[in-house]
Parts: sequence; structure tokens; C-alpha cells
Amino acid sequence: MAGHARSLTLRFLAEPTDVNYGGKVHGGVVMKWIDQAGYAAAVGWSGRYCVTVAVGGIRFVAPVRISDLVTVSATLVRTGTTSMNFLVEVRARDPMGGDSRLCTHCIIVFVALDGVEGKAVAVPSWKADSDSDRRLSDYAEKVMTLSKGIEETVARITPEDLP
Repeated sequence: MAGHARSLTLRFLAEPTDVNYGGKVHGGVVMKWIDQAGYAAAVGWSGRYCVTVAVGGIRFVAPVRISDLVTVSATLVRTGTTSMNFLVEVRARDPMGGDSRLCTHCIIVFVALDGVEGKAVAVPSWKADSDSDRRLSDYAEKVMTLSKGIEETVARITPEDLP
């Protein structure tokens, strides 16, 4: 759709303040990067203020090391009436060269708000038009369905059930 960017990429160096005692970037820092890239992509697609409503299927595959060149890519893979699902991939490599490695990936969901009353508003729709896009859209739907099932299971746990 003209005027609506489907993907966004952020690039930066992993800084000493991002890492733990083992010299690897904290998972929470990586999650912050994912949220920032997802937010920027959601605003770019919808043209509205957006909020994160869910993250599903987050997988930490490989560590991000201090001084790595980090690339965080968010790509729209599904839209609802007011929601947008983005596949986010975090890749890293030595800034001196070499191949990038997949470090983390997930699906993140944003909802666009009206900015006045904080009510959800419609977003421009997107339809998968290739086999690859259809697979990603289906993947996003499955991940979020599984995540909802986990939430429902956790919600049934009472304080008496915990050790």
C-alpha cells in the first residue's frame, strides 16, 4: 500500500551498558529493542500512536555480544481491524565483517489508538499475496493462538497453587 511502510530496520552497536557480566546483551535489552522496532514499524504502517498488546513465540537463538553490529528488523505479517502483527528478527555480527547470525525472533502485536480517548482505531489492511507472506501470516496467527492458550492457563493458577 502506498504511503505505508511494511518493514523497518534499526541498526546500532551493542554497548557496554547493554551487557551482563558474561559480556552478552541482557535479554531484557533485546526485548526493549524488539519493542522499539515494532513500535516504529506499527506507527509507520498505521500513522497512529500504537501500543504493544502481546509478544509471542520469543526465541533467543544466539547471544548478542558487546560491540556487535545489531540489526533489528520488523516486518508486517498480518493485520486485524485495529491490530498489526510484526515478525521481528534480531541479528548480530562483528562490525569488522563476517556473516550475521540470527539471535532472537518473535511475533509482536500492536494496536493503533485514536490519541484522544485511547480507543482502538482501524488500521490499513494488508493481505498476503505470496506463498512466503501467507506462511508468515499463518505463523503469526498460530503463535498468537498458542500464546493466548498459555495466558489462559496461567490465569487459572491461584496463589494456593504456587510453592
